[in-house]
Formats: sequence, C-alpha cells, structure tokens
Amino acid sequence: MKLIAWDFDGVLNKGHQGGFFEWQAGFEADLGVSAAAFTAFMFGSGTFDAVLTGERDLLDLLAAWKAAHAVPHEVEDVLSYWLSKDAVPDAQVLDWLAACKVPGVIATNNEAHRAKFIWETMGFQARMRKIFASGPLGVKKPDGRFFAAIEDWSGLAPWDILLVDDAEKNIAAAAARGWQVFHFTDETRGKLPELLGVTP
Repeated sequence: MKLIAWDFDGVLNKGHQGGFFEWQAGFEADLGVSAAAFTAFMFGSGTFDAVLTGERDLLDLLAAWKAAHAVPHEVEDVLSYWLSKDAVPDAQVLDWLAACKVPGVIATNNEAHRAKFIWETMGFQARMRKIFASGPLGVKKPDGRFFAAIEDWSGLAPWDILLVDDAEKNIAAAAARGWQVFHFTDETRGKLPELLGVTP
C-alpha cells in the first residue's frame, strides 16, 4: 500500500448521520427559510447530479432557489453558511490519518466550491497530497474514470492504492479495478487503525 484515497463525507467528515445533515438542524431558525423546501429544491429533482459533475455551478442552482422562494439572503451568504455547517470533521479518524505514514489524497463526490472549502478553509491541504473531487474532474465515483484519474496522477498500480469509503458501490468499483478497499461503517471503523498501522 503506497497511497490511501480517503472518501470525505462519511469517513473524514460526519456531517451526514442517519439520513440527516447537520446543516439542516438550524437552517430555518438561522436563515428564516424552510430547510425542507431547500432540500427538496436542491436534491429532489436530480439537478444536483449536474452540480456534482461540474456541469452546473452550485451558485447558479442556489440563485434559482432564491428566485423561486423569494429568499432575502445573497446566494454567496447561503453557500457560506451551508459549507460551514456541513464541516463536521471526525476527530478520531483525523487522529488516525495524522499517525499514518502512508500518504493520502481525498477522493470525494463534491462540487468545486465545497472542494475548495474542504481543501483550504478546513485545512486538508496540510494533511493530504491532493483532493480529487467530482466537480473539477467532471466525473463522480463509482465511474472508473474517477479512479483512473488518481492512478494517472500517482503513477501507481491499482493494487498499491487503498480506498477508504462508506459507499458500497464505490468500494465495489475500486475493487473491480484491483484497488485495495476498506468499507468504512460504524461496525468496521474500529478495524481501520490496524490496516493503517497505527495505534487506535
């Protein structure tokens, strides 16, 4: 194992738990706008897939939501709020990451604005070699082209790369390419330190 590709949401970040996003908790109280209506608009129509692969800018979709619901806030302010509330790093996993001697990259299905926030504002540029995000790449996991981008950048054989991810479909796709894989769940997380060669 010469490189670890870390999924972000559900592994390094725990902002989504049990079908509920952390940012939803105070959304209505803080912004005076329905969290349910926002969620339905952003995710209910399938439009967000185009955002995730960089075909549509997230600010453009937020502007459409603002117009449809007469939202009094600037879209940049809503985005800033959303990104900050969605930042819930898993301290235990980050401790394991810090102790691990194998270099890492982030491999995430996220659009460009959040990818930049993760890398710069959350400080992952000090922890990782690079972030591979679906928006800038134009393709998302489990598409093989996503994994190929990491292989091409690293110059490593598939079997030298480990994917740590919480989504079964991503694990299956990486394994089919010959990658080493670790399916990260509440039940399996305790086994990760041994694989990383660190003390839990």
